[in-house]
Amino acid sequence: MNENGRLVVKCGGAVAGEAASAIIALSHEHPTCVVHGAGPQISREMERRGLPVEFVGGRRVTTAEGLAIVRESFAAVNAELCAALGPRAVPLFGDEIGLQARPVPELGLVGDPLPSRPPAIEEALGRGLIPVVAPLAAGPLNVNADEAAAALAVGIGAARILFLTDVPGLILEGAVVPEIDAAEADRLLDHGLLEGGIIPKLRAAVAAARAGVLAEIGETVVVGS
Repeated sequence: MNENGRLVVKCGGAVAGEAASAIIALSHEHPTCVVHGAGPQISREMERRGLPVEFVGGRRVTTAEGLAIVRESFAAVNAELCAALGPRAVPLFGDEIGLQARPVPELGLVGDPLPSRPPAIEEALGRGLIPVVAPLAAGPLNVNADEAAAALAVGIGAARILFLTDVPGLILEGAVVPEIDAAEADRLLDHGLLEGGIIPKLRAAVAAARAGVLAEIGETVVVGS
């Protein structure tokens, strides 16, 4: 069940600064919670420090040293995004507010996010503010921002989740797909027909859609089935 038309916006690190005006406009119509990434920033800093950058299924392999860089990068993006959103923004770190995840030890200090309903987010939304969440989970564990946003959308009873990204949506054969159902999305994912950052986005959108949350990746609507 959705509560008062709540909206979760996931914005990637590549578009975080540019997303503020869209988020502000949406927040005037819906109670809005933001989850951001910092993928490009994390990879650049890891490369600068001579650490390997490795992904498995769109999720970052994370060592203890890598997790420190993840936190630093999230802090920088969170501060930039909150500054752009203005005084209604509330900076939050997931591991400090009770975001939960199931450990995935084969990837290091990484977790699969679980639906949760952090009191800090409830309080911010109740006051008409915009919680801006960095996707770390208790542990601390690094969690994929797309998957964290979907789990949070389910946990707080959101009506809709919107993935703001630097691509227009799911692209197949050179064209944006306007709508895809969860079963077809699963087929694409299971058969390895997609690559890169769309994998965790589509996986997350499917999970949200199957839980009753309207999911949109750019111009692509993902419907439950």
